[in-house]
Amino acid sequence: MSLVGNNVLLVRVDSGINLGSGHVMRCLALAQAWQDGGGDAVFVLATESPNAEARLTTEGFEVLHINAKLGSAEDARLTTKLAHKYGASWVVVDGYHFDGDYQKIIKEAGLNLLFIDDYGHAGYYPADIVLNQNIHADEDLYRNRASYTKLLLGARYVLLRREFLRWQGYRREIPEIARNMLVTMGGSDPQNVTLKVLQALKNIDIDGFEAVCVVGGSNPHYGSLKDFVETANLPVRIERDVKDMSQLMAWADVAITAGGTTCWELTFMGVPFVIVVLAENQQLVADSLDNIGCALNLEWHCNLPSFRVSESLMRLMRDQRWRAEMSQCGQGMVDGKGVFRVLSSAGFKVLNLRPAYKEDCRLLWEWANDAVVRNYSFNSDPIPWEEHVKWFNERLNDPNCLIFIAEDADGTPVGQIRFEVTGEGAEVGVSVDKSKRNLGYGTLLIEQGVKEVFRSMIIKSVHAFIKPDNIGSIRSFEKAGFRYVGLYNIKGYNAEHYVLVRKKGFSKSHCFGYKTE
Repeated sequence: MSLVGNNVLLVRVDSGINLGSGHVMRCLALAQAWQDGGGDAVFVLATESPNAEARLTTEGFEVLHINAKLGSAEDARLTTKLAHKYGASWVVVDGYHFDGDYQKIIKEAGLNLLFIDDYGHAGYYPADIVLNQNIHADEDLYRNRASYTKLLLGARYVLLRREFLRWQGYRREIPEIARNMLVTMGGSDPQNVTLKVLQALKNIDIDGFEAVCVVGGSNPHYGSLKDFVETANLPVRIERDVKDMSQLMAWADVAITAGGTTCWELTFMGVPFVIVVLAENQQLVADSLDNIGCALNLEWHCNLPSFRVSESLMRLMRDQRWRAEMSQCGQGMVDGKGVFRVLSSAGFKVLNLRPAYKEDCRLLWEWANDAVVRNYSFNSDPIPWEEHVKWFNERLNDPNCLIFIAEDADGTPVGQIRFEVTGEGAEVGVSVDKSKRNLGYGTLLIEQGVKEVFRSMIIKSVHAFIKPDNIGSIRSFEKAGFRYVGLYNIKGYNAEHYVLVRKKGFSKSHCFGYKTE
């Protein structure tokens, strides 16, 4: 099974849909991962949402609409019909209106079904996979399930979007006093809890304090919030419909948020944060994160006086040790590999590509000195440790050198790929761990590495130089789309020269984590 060609993921999501909805954001993360692996994703909606649809379309996803009562049998039949029409490999369903009967109709149509859940609301679960990414997820919620149903439970399976995946391995510095604050209460915030938080910020007495307040595109209070900030002369910037939250989370020393999907993003980024509960389905998340020390739960917004918000924030901002413990707790729980584990559980071979870290120095040295790697290198002498360390540190600090480590769904290193950029081209070098050879990883690693270098660097072509007797490497590059252009001489050795030219219209973006089967 492979995420190539016409493989389609059909996503049925609808739960008061808006761009900031946790249902939309986690489905978007899964669809991005599927797309990065070479497949196509189609979103099916019954509720109109211009902001959400605009984001999905911009991401390159087709958005379809059905006319049926949300969660009804007719809804399920129309969804099934579309899945067959598009040849969907999997159907993903996410929303509180979809029950066991809905799942049953999709399964009886012969489709693979991934059902995303939060608290066991469906009653019966005949889906192939049930995913509950919350730390309170428990098998007892799904006792009434089919014998074949696979459960993916807990924060190991948190679905994070592309913008966050490039921060894998990020460790934040914890300042003595926190001064940068992120405020975000979800996509729509109908009760305007954001205003209550902003009112509380008037009492923050810390030199150099500033905040960024993010509101969703469907938030009706945007204008009044801006007016309040200006009138109160607060050091707060209001941002609307932010596309890359990871940058703001990296900037923030602390955050205050609702108890939705944003909590998992903050834990992954190591941001110490305070939770205000806006809806019943957020209560368990808020309680669980508070209990394990990843966040401070201020409970329900309607019972929350403004002075308690400011006092709690001030206490957190002044307590460096508390913030450090929160940050460590969060990053220890959410590692950013959840989307890869989900795809792996669905039967796909998964590679997660991440940038090399300082800690990878010895691993790369061991790979470089592998007997097979040395035999096929243009200099077959063993590499001394001191020489490797010097070389590695130079490459890490070289903006024209990109080194990526590929990991499987369990986080086990599979191999490395390196690009040396000169002008409009890049030379590629790749190696696979000896325990992972002859399993197809070489081609996948080349394909995904090339995607990343084209996304992150302004180059037109990638070049590979391979010894003629290295048949395995030649086949991997050919399968990855490289074409032979002739013989080349390197250090007195003949080398087969292969090249892959950037396709016109290839978009430039920044993301890590590509997967395929």
